[in-house]
Amino acid sequence: MDDPKTRQRATLQFLASLQQSGITDLPMTQSSQASPAPNQPPVASDASAEPGLVMESPGPIAVPTDMARSTAKRPAAMSLFEAESAAAGGDDYGPALSLEQRRSQLQLLAEQVASCTLCDELAQHRTQTVFGVGNPQPRLCFLGEGPGADEDRKGEPFVGRAGQLLTKIIEACQMRRDDVYILNTVKCRPPGNRNPSDQELTNCWPHAVKQLEILQPEFICCLGSVAARTLLQTKESIGRLRQRFFSYRSSQVIVTYHPAYLLRNPSAKSLTWDDMKMLMQAMGIEYSGPGASRA
Repeated sequence: MDDPKTRQRATLQFLASLQQSGITDLPMTQSSQASPAPNQPPVASDASAEPGLVMESPGPIAVPTDMARSTAKRPAAMSLFEAESAAAGGDDYGPALSLEQRRSQLQLLAEQVASCTLCDELAQHRTQTVFGVGNPQPRLCFLGEGPGADEDRKGEPFVGRAGQLLTKIIEACQMRRDDVYILNTVKCRPPGNRNPSDQELTNCWPHAVKQLEILQPEFICCLGSVAARTLLQTKESIGRLRQRFFSYRSSQVIVTYHPAYLLRNPSAKSLTWDDMKMLMQAMGIEYSGPGASRA
């Protein structure tokens, strides 16, 4: 029995005989418990936990750069959205963060975004990344699709003609840009102002997910089909999504037309104003402007 292989065979035969007898669990004595591996903290046993308490799973783990790169290169865009949704851990954003915590975490995330090169074409053609701007403790976030030429040049979302119209919409709702937070689904300008590709959304959307986790907004307004499709994982048109509330984590979500679309189709401004009035009502904002003036 001194031969290790002989001892192993004997042990396996003994365990097999116990299993055939209906014994599937063996008690573990204190002396037989495995010692923790070197440089690793010991794991608390169930006996040390208070009766009736369930141990919570650990929070998000920082993913090494190489692993994040391989994960983001998945061929199917929606697979990552589904993974992010599953990792979200339910409908809540989690514990409320202080203003200082939000500022610190947003700054760290912005630095990570600035060094991202997952999308080769976007990284090569961008002037800079366009992270997001606004109140780090917002009740309302506006989610657009991607930066344009003006945004790429300045590094801030919605600063061109569409951004100026968005500012008018916000002010018509009796808020200021500084009251809300504005971000996009992708942080780099797609060449020619085209829509982001599925792969680019797959690569970049986790950054926006993390932003929303930090911001914990009460309301989110999706501007255009790209934002709505990405956040809500839907293929429905803006026309079918308007005038309805949806849920994302603990946020209430509405969908309306992108300001760039309104510049091309001014007649749709009245529809967007209807959406904003619905949003104001939900937010408890009583409109007191001149008549029903529209943006």
